Amino acid sequence: MNPYAWELRWDEALFTVLLAAGYLLALRFFPARRWRQACFAGSIALLVLAFQTPLEHLSLHYLLSAHLLQNVILAEWAPALAVLGVPPAAAAALGRVPAVRQLTRPLVALPLWLVTYAAWHLPPAYDLALRHPDSILHLEHLTYFVAGALMWWPVLQDAPHRVPSGVRAGYLFAAFLLASPIGLLLALVATPVYDFYARAPERLWGLSRLEDQQLAGLTMAAEQAVVFFAVFAVFLLRFFAEEELDEARVTSGSS
Repeated sequence: MNPYAWELRWDEALFTVLLAAGYLLALRFFPARRWRQACFAGSIALLVLAFQTPLEHLSLHYLLSAHLLQNVILAEWAPALAVLGVPPAAAAALGRVPAVRQLTRPLVALPLWLVTYAAWHLPPAYDLALRHPDSILHLEHLTYFVAGALMWWPVLQDAPHRVPSGVRAGYLFAAFLLASPIGLLLALVATPVYDFYARAPERLWGLSRLEDQQLAGLTMAAEQAVVFFAVFAVFLLRFFAEEELDEARVTSGSS
């Protein structure tokens, strides 16, 4: 079996096509700036990378590190770009739906994402999904993307909840702090955690089972540090700028 085979996954391709088609339809009613359209296109490109390239074959048959990269794309990167791509008017319209309004509250969205991430990384759930790639694994991927979109929503959209910049920064710091132990544990545990990859048909790139797991954990932790702290820094700087502006207004008003 060629470990670098290209697999056309029709069910996952259908999800990507429907997502793109839904966005194009929404643009007819809610025009978006070019940069937002580019962000959504980036999200679609990441989904194609995750599902329609050798990354899919590697993650399904060979490497835990490939599967964790796929999970990061589905749970963090692609949802973030998709949410950024949503026009503000469309976000406001969606925010009027009671379920969306409740699920995008910071104290709901973040725990939901953390629980989803943690639950699927438990060894029984992880191995079960990989043994049923045409059913349970699809559910895992869908919940990753939906939970990821909900998690990013209060950070990257102002509707239905306009969250202050300082709170957004704290929210992102909490997201990193609470999610990073998953990757760190995988990097530090002295034995392979997932039976599915411990029984992989062959090893690639000279990596032992434990080295593959350690690489996966370190990559996951490093990625989260870079992504979350980059966005955290943006909102922290915005918070300081807003505080200085408010202070200047108070000073000018009292003079």
